[in-house]
Amino acid sequence: MNELIHTNSDGRRVVRLPAGAKVLYLTKDLSKIRAQLDGSLRLSMADVTPAELLDDINTDVMTPAWVCFRHKPEDIALDAYAGLLDDAGERVFGTRALMDGGFTVIVSGQRKGTGSSRETAVQCEKWSGIQLVVASSFAPIHERNNINLGQLMTDHAVLARLEAGEEIQLETFTGEYDPVTRAILENGGLFEFGKRLKDGEIALDLERTDERPMTMAEKIVATHLVQSGERDPGTAVKPGQACLVRVDAGYSHEFTTAQVHHFLVQEFGADYSLPNPAKFAVFEDHLLYADGVARFAPFVEQIHTLRRLQKEFQVHTGVRDYSAVDGVSPGICHQVAREHFVDPGDFVQATDSHTCMGGGNNALSYGVGSTEYAGLIQAGFTFVEVPESIRFHLTGRLVQGCTAKDVMLYILKVHATAEDTLDRVMEFGGPGLASLDMDERATLCNMATECTAKSGICEADELTLEWLAARRPNVSRGEIAAKFVVADEGAHYDGGVHEIDLSAIRPMVAKPHDPTYGVAVDELEEVAIDIAYGGSCTAGKNSDFDFYARVLAEAVENGRRVADGVRMYIQFGSADVATYAREKGYLDVFERAGVQIINPGCGACIGCGPGVSETTEQVTVSAINRNFSGRSGPGKLYLASPLTVAASAITGRITAYRPGMFAAAAASV
Repeated sequence: MNELIHTNSDGRRVVRLPAGAKVLYLTKDLSKIRAQLDGSLRLSMADVTPAELLDDINTDVMTPAWVCFRHKPEDIALDAYAGLLDDAGERVFGTRALMDGGFTVIVSGQRKGTGSSRETAVQCEKWSGIQLVVASSFAPIHERNNINLGQLMTDHAVLARLEAGEEIQLETFTGEYDPVTRAILENGGLFEFGKRLKDGEIALDLERTDERPMTMAEKIVATHLVQSGERDPGTAVKPGQACLVRVDAGYSHEFTTAQVHHFLVQEFGADYSLPNPAKFAVFEDHLLYADGVARFAPFVEQIHTLRRLQKEFQVHTGVRDYSAVDGVSPGICHQVAREHFVDPGDFVQATDSHTCMGGGNNALSYGVGSTEYAGLIQAGFTFVEVPESIRFHLTGRLVQGCTAKDVMLYILKVHATAEDTLDRVMEFGGPGLASLDMDERATLCNMATECTAKSGICEADELTLEWLAARRPNVSRGEIAAKFVVADEGAHYDGGVHEIDLSAIRPMVAKPHDPTYGVAVDELEEVAIDIAYGGSCTAGKNSDFDFYARVLAEAVENGRRVADGVRMYIQFGSADVATYAREKGYLDVFERAGVQIINPGCGACIGCGPGVSETTEQVTVSAINRNFSGRSGPGKLYLASPLTVAASAITGRITAYRPGMFAAAAASV
């Protein structure tokens, strides 16, 4: 139970700070953070304005990949905020700095916890003694992870009142949430809430909603309602409503499975079992190539422990096994999931923020932390607060040289920075969507998490039917079509309806070190590159390989190869993609162009494989989804589309692809 919560003699539950409680302000002036850590500076809200606080603190900053090689929270907390570096690349937080600082409260600016779904980011604070987290706003998965661990959250105004000695009612911190979320938070987190619910100490009176027009996400939640463990054919749901929801499928990977197993043993004993293991899966995709990354050499034993514990979990539970065979992975979990088992109308949860990629299949899918995943696979259902939605009505067609990645970089620049997408499901539809193939639709949904959205989902059509029918041989076309989910006419979108003319989209990049730092390529100063990387769940699909091959084939035909001094890597998203590329003859094109091909896996996107930078001076142009500082090596990373990445590899500088550009260059020589 959170030690800041007290029960007064009149039964009122209140929050108050103990006398002398230390508050850590994460200021943009990093020297002030260091001074607070060494005890030479004490700040309060009277000394700091929100504008002086760090915004967009991402989960890679809080717990970079090498910290996540540990699976016990108390060990993770030893290196809390190890990814916060100064301009010289030096850590602001040393080992045990947060843990030994004696802080009760931690304070930052806007959009705290952007990035991945890693619960380790919350664990590093909680197990360092933090009990109250203060920010202007929170990324949705990070906020949920705080709730599941019983961490109170609030804003700067409430903190100022607490610092002044005021005793504040608990509902000030929890009243904005639905009754179930409020109960989870007020009872110290998800597991403690679950115990009390099972023991009858908590009674749930779940709200029902009368029939109303619904968005796609709302309709999927409505068809998955359960009551007392039984299917409930409820008529409708609305945003903010607390629901008990059946889960169709889920998965974890070797970065997270060890924690899931650890938590289940802690809560239910070593002989725990899952009621329906066939619905869930484990993937070995994130750390396959980490052994070959020099900076991870000190952590090889920890990496092997994560792999061993995942295998132990799989054998113990009987979940589906997508482990590597002879060192080769079946593929990145999100790509394989959409190929193999995510279907229209499904509700899917997994321990990775890019789970939202399944929305391209007309499903509702999003990432959760290890605690929430452990709870849902053990119970078979989970608690959901129905999310708000925002609709993007696509018209026109993309011009040659542009892809869905450029669309998402545009949305990130315009709508994510305005927080239009924050904690909402991004619904994609309209006539322009029909011009995008299924892989491009997957890209739209995949990068919803970079927009700090809850998820993304695309309308289904004949193309959806054709794509799924080719991959579901035991399911009839009629059965697939019957699962299609369509938004109701008159559905309400809290984030509004925004029309995007695809023909107006231009090739874009996101400058270091955030996906929202978008700029059109033709407005970018000349940027020479050292590395070009194509791959990841965002850009390792069949259509992405079509894009790489289109550019590189044209270059080879005109006597060009990857530029001197540049290394280009292309990595398959799955074994199926590798087969596709081989059958299309792309591997010969790539070899002739001087490209290094890598077997399926997450690789450089998570900083665990070929394609990472090795020095701060190196510049990478990459088709991955995030360019946070240090995520894919210490250098500067520009996000771009597969077309732009391939063209840049040939020219040696960031360059938008134009059909015929290499033929024209050859003719002018």
